[in-house]
Order: sequence, then C-alpha cells, then structure tokens
Amino acid sequence: MHHAHAALLGRLHERADSATLQKFGKQFRPHRQVCTDGAAGNVHCHARVVTDDTGSPLASGVPSTALTPAQLLSAYGLSGIASGVPIIAIVDAYDDRNIVNDLKTYSTTFNLPQLPTCTGPIKNSVVPCFQKMAQNGSTTNFPFQNSGWALEIALDVETAHAMCQNCSILLVEANSATYTNLMTAVDRAVTSGAKIVSNSYGGSEFSGETTYDSHFNKNGIVFTFSSGDSGYGAQYPAASKYVTAVGGTSLFLNSDGTYNSESAWSGAGSGCSAYEGKQAWQADPNCPTRRMIADVSAVSDPNTGAAVYDSVRYQGQSGWFQVGGTSLAAPLVAAVYALSGNVPNNSLATSLPYSLGTASTLHDVTAGSNGSCGGSYLCTALLGYDGPTGLGSPRGVGAF
Repeated sequence: MHHAHAALLGRLHERADSATLQKFGKQFRPHRQVCTDGAAGNVHCHARVVTDDTGSPLASGVPSTALTPAQLLSAYGLSGIASGVPIIAIVDAYDDRNIVNDLKTYSTTFNLPQLPTCTGPIKNSVVPCFQKMAQNGSTTNFPFQNSGWALEIALDVETAHAMCQNCSILLVEANSATYTNLMTAVDRAVTSGAKIVSNSYGGSEFSGETTYDSHFNKNGIVFTFSSGDSGYGAQYPAASKYVTAVGGTSLFLNSDGTYNSESAWSGAGSGCSAYEGKQAWQADPNCPTRRMIADVSAVSDPNTGAAVYDSVRYQGQSGWFQVGGTSLAAPLVAAVYALSGNVPNNSLATSLPYSLGTASTLHDVTAGSNGSCGGSYLCTALLGYDGPTGLGSPRGVGAF
C-alpha cells in the first residue's frame, strides 16, 4: 500500500474509532503496527500496540483500560475450562526466549493456573502443559529473536491460556516470516498433536496463494487466521477457504464487566478474495463465486485491547502493554473451538459457525465499518452476515 494512502486511511480509521469510543466514554489512544520486519513476500503479524502521542509504546503496570481474562470470559460467555486436555498450537515467526517466564508472570497476575513445561511430547501429557518447538521439531534450538514477533507471541500465548485455562499450549516458531517457513511450522503443529492451530499473521493476496491451501485442508482440525489490520481488503491466509477467518470488533462492557455491545473495528480486514473459490456453506450476493472474509470475529480494537506481559524489550519498553489487532481475535476464537470440544473429524471447522450459529450462540454485530464500499456488507457491519465481523462474535461455545 502506498505510504500516503496508508497514512490517510489510518487517519480516517482513527476518526471513526474515536467517535465510537466516545459514545462509551472511552478515550482514543494512538496505536502502531507491532511487526515492521518485512522483506518482500513476507507476512506481517497482526498485533497493534497502544502508544503515546509520539508513537512510543505505553508499558508499565497492568493498563487500567486493558481487558483482563475475567472480562473477556464474561463478555463472551465462556467458562475457560475445556473437557480433557486440548492442545492449542500457536504458530508465529522467530523466537521469544522469555515466553515461559512471561506466561508465569501473566498467570500469577490474573490468578490463572500455571502451565508447567511439558516433560515429554505434548500430545502424551495428561495434564495441561506448555511446550515451545522450532519448525523442525527441536525443543532446544530456536530461531533468533525478533522483538516485534516476541510481543505477538506473548499476546497469542497469554490470550489462549486466559481463554482456555486447562488447554495445553504448543508454540511453534518458524525460522522467519516467509510462507515456506510458516507453513512448515503449521504442519509441525499438526503432526505434534494439535487439533487447534491459531495464526495471527498474513499479507496481501497473490496469484499463487492457493498452492498453500493444502496445509489447511484437513477435516477435524481448526485453523484460525486473523483477517488483517489494514481495513477493507482481503488478505491471505485468512482468504483460504479451508480456514476460519477471524475479523475484528471494538468490545464495550457494562460497569459490572458483562457484555454491552460490539461494533466493527475500522482496522479489521474483510473482502472478496481474488483467487479463492467459495465453499457451499457461505452465500453472499456481492461475492457470489469467491471466498468472502471474515467468518466470525472478536475484540481487536487496540483501544479495547488486552493486557499483555512481555519482558523482551520492544521499542525500548518492556512490561505490560495494551495490545489489539485481529491478532487478539484469532487465539481467542481458537480457544472457543477448544472449549467447545465439538469439532467433528469429518468436517472442516470453518463450516461450523454457518451450521451452528444462531442468535443465542453468536453476537450479531451491526454497527461500524472498516472502509469504503458503498455501504454494503463487504465493509459495513449490518444485520446478519457482513465482512468485517462475519457471522458475529462468540456467545458461549455453541456455534463452534
């Protein structure tokens, strides 16, 4: 995207978000893209961190404006406890050498169960545990560290643990942010026993993208992908017809922490894919033969984002950050799938919200927009299905 166009789009997004936040008595704070590494062809992580007016990340104690695990569970009607010990895999690029201790700090702060390090293969553990693995399967040798992706890793791992507190978590670290390495890490997650794989990254669509779809065309295995943070426009791998594309909302709570409402977050990605065909369960008139993004959604607006603990120095700061982006929504929805315990072995997980979603199992989001598309559902939250928020956000586990 041309820099001038991106800057203008950012200002328009900020005005839209600010007006929505003001209605609920909240202040708009600037935020920035976390992952700025980006050789041509590489993907970006979709985390955005709240900053001061000069663009420096705000990091100190737990941000008073950030959502806690208890608030997220309450808002989406979740118990936080699954049956059995499901494995949620988190796939990211590069290493976060502090993630084990940072997860401990996060768990202690919010009174969550600690996740001990797995003593053997994660799929053999009968108790919830945490395992970090390189894309080649090594649990001792890891890629080099990248501070932006380390903050993304902290967001993903801590959110997954907050939402499913007795799930095991497998972090698979790709050597770099190329599709080749990230797809190798996705495959490693599956062969290591994960039935739920959360992915918070993507990039512009490209003509050869469908060659990567085979990594996700697996019945009975969940692949969640964040839809992007650049507003209206389709991104891959969220555009794959075999994954659950997770759009973004601004989440507003009542004074007692219960759900009040959501609106489409202006940064959430959506759109009609240029290359991916449509699945039978998805039907929308302005994208009749192609895959439409998103499927479902969850909180993503950094101003209603989550508290994340990261001791890796990012832009000179470490400690507690307030982080959003559709990177927050992808592990949250992955955990809802884990909590449901309900993904059949003979179906694609992305189809489930279309067959199971009702007014009692999904919050239909009907306000907000992520761009200009003539006011249609492609970029505007409307009654029923729409691009930025899909079928809606979780209301318990029934749609998953």
